[in-house]
Amino acid sequence: MWTWRVLVHHPQLHLILPTPEISVLCNNLGVSRLVALFVLVPMLELALLIEVGRIVGTLGTLALIFCTGIGGATLARRQGLRTLGQIQRDLQGGRLPGDALIDGALILLAGALLVTPGVLTDLFGFACLIPGTRDRLKEAVRKRLDREVQSGRIHVNTDWTRTADRTPPVVDVDARPSGPFKTTPSDPEVKPR
Repeated sequence: MWTWRVLVHHPQLHLILPTPEISVLCNNLGVSRLVALFVLVPMLELALLIEVGRIVGTLGTLALIFCTGIGGATLARRQGLRTLGQIQRDLQGGRLPGDALIDGALILLAGALLVTPGVLTDLFGFACLIPGTRDRLKEAVRKRLDREVQSGRIHVNTDWTRTADRTPPVVDVDARPSGPFKTTPSDPEVKPR
């Protein structure tokens, strides 16, 4: 458990020591997850890259990092464009693109993981790009979002008119064109200045 206490209050200097009072706050803020994400995962990635380097050599490891980065970015781009097209088709058809949005988020995550050097991030990134595993991850994300909505941590407002304390956003624009232009038969009221 990671806990801290500030001993010296100074604008540029804080001496930090463990204390039990801060542990609840740190756990509520997700500090342990952040430590795992930004400290433990890179340490594990570095150790794995060193081991891969021992087995295949430095050039082989660099080639592996380069190829997974370029190949992963290409795959993520291709699948991302396909998903963007699906989102547009859903919206044009009057459907909410819920599944396609989750696919898009997972593909974006995959692209970011694949351009990050490392073995574990590459494995998880490719797992996000494979349709079968992405469907399983998508279902897990959907269940998590459902739980968050049911618990009230996420509030979804789908109709602005039903909310008593909010009014729908209004955009009032009064614009006059400036500069030389030609009038068109479809808009006879527009005259050049």
